[in-house]
Amino acid sequence: MSEAKTVGDDNSGRSRRHARLEAFYRRYSPWLVARLRRRFGADTEDLVQEIWLRVSAIEADLDIRHPRAFLLKVAFNIGLSGDRQHRRRRQILDSAAPLGTMALEPTQNAAVQIQEIVLALPQPLRDVFVLSRFGGLTNNQIAEQLDISPKTVEWRMTKALAQCAAELRR
Repeated sequence: MSEAKTVGDDNSGRSRRHARLEAFYRRYSPWLVARLRRRFGADTEDLVQEIWLRVSAIEADLDIRHPRAFLLKVAFNIGLSGDRQHRRRRQILDSAAPLGTMALEPTQNAAVQIQEIVLALPQPLRDVFVLSRFGGLTNNQIAEQLDISPKTVEWRMTKALAQCAAELRR
């Protein structure tokens, strides 16, 4: 019987926490969206969603003394981690071997075609493809460099290869 009471207490604690988070969201979300839209424009919705995901993961009771400053600090931290990831990706791609240096030198037209196909890939797919095929990195090394999971690397590589193959067939 005491076990059921413990489970019930956990559920009521979660529901109270959920209600507090929902009230916090309702109170500050319109302000946060307006504040960030001036700074980030079209990227605001993704940033706001990431902020609320991080806030919801906090185990605290959401008894925050300065909620607006807290939310802006979370946004700032997300921006910093995104900037770091972007700089790391740029550094890795800049240090990777140029597209024209392949084991077998194709004709100039074929090299240009390959380069255009690779450059046309969406950035996440292109990053993985370039690091794998031209940088010689393993999936685990790519995952570590781009701060993503090895499974995501595998999925992106599969998609990149499929898109490249489809373009070559055209």
